[in-house]
Amino acid sequence: QVQLAESGGGSVQAGGSLRLSCVASEFTANTDYMGWFRQVPGKEREGVAVVDRDWTLTYADFAKGRFTIFNDYAARVLWLDLTRLKTEDTAKYYCASTNRIDWSKRLAASSYRYWGQGTQVTVYQ
Repeated sequence: QVQLAESGGGSVQAGGSLRLSCVASEFTANTDYMGWFRQVPGKEREGVAVVDRDWTLTYADFAKGRFTIFNDYAARVLWLDLTRLKTEDTAKYYCASTNRIDWSKRLAASSYRYWGQGTQVTVYQ
């Protein structure tokens, strides 16, 4: 069972940047599909950016042009760069992975089996 640990969250002024990291206990078939998600209280967890083993990327519309997902395979780290942050980006951000997926549902949280504990991002005006 893969374990995921996020870090890098914090408080930042609107327009600022943060870099989130997700360290995986393994990069195996259980991490063939990985992604970042976010959730605010009272709302469903939503996909931010996901990647498959062939490095096919998908970004949510709100993330395009502002957020970048990338990895360091040797270090088993998945990164998410957040730039030009807005107050509406305030959420808890989670890293997730799975070994198989219906690609048409790749931005759905229900498609992922393994989850980290999350890291809080707060953007203030």
